[in-house]
Amino acid sequence: MDPPKPFEFESNGDTYGWTKGIDDKWYLTLFIEGGRVGDTKKTKMKTALRQIAHLGICDFRLTGNQNLVLGNIARENKKKAEDILKKIKILPQRDLSGLRRNSISCVALNTCGLAFAESERYLPSLIDKIEVILKENGLHDDDILIRMTGCPNGCGRPYLGEIAFIGKAPGVYNMYLGAGFSGNRLNKLYREMVHEKDILEELHKIIPHYAKERKKGEHFGDFVIRTGYVKETYHGTDFHK
Repeated sequence: MDPPKPFEFESNGDTYGWTKGIDDKWYLTLFIEGGRVGDTKKTKMKTALRQIAHLGICDFRLTGNQNLVLGNIARENKKKAEDILKKIKILPQRDLSGLRRNSISCVALNTCGLAFAESERYLPSLIDKIEVILKENGLHDDDILIRMTGCPNGCGRPYLGEIAFIGKAPGVYNMYLGAGFSGNRLNKLYREMVHEKDILEELHKIIPHYAKERKKGEHFGDFVIRTGYVKETYHGTDFHK
């Protein structure tokens, strides 16, 4: 075997759009909200992907962040895939906020028998409202990890969200803050049993504070710890302290 080659992890998220791989092949990463491939009134994602599959020009790869990679595309076939995706208005995806790009939810109600609250069906509309606050403070394009699950079992990795919500009852969540953007730190309980009104009231205070007083390159999770909203979790055994 060859000796190991040097490498480093620069992020734990997905790189959207086109990426050149090896052997002059290309990869297209698409944002899939909640990991749900389907046809809706807004977009015909399932139809578009089926049309591309019939062309036989790529393979399909699921990412650990609920997104989809169209892989092994030859240079001459890039336009074929793009034309289909643009026609059904899946591309371009430039208008996605940094918060939405980094969102993950579990399926929750009405599919999961363990769920206490909504998650996949609710998080997109909550993000719509949080995006208004972000735009008001010039943070629309900034990457912030947000997670939501319908129960504490953690299928959507809520404990790794810089902002996270864990369902306790229909429309009621525990709110967590302060995970590390790179996945190196768990978050901490910030508020218990909050409704949407409470969530937005809290973020109306925290997000402007972050916009005004963050240090250069400081992620949201690091900021809320530095400014005392929550204490840092040094180890899993400290999570409930």
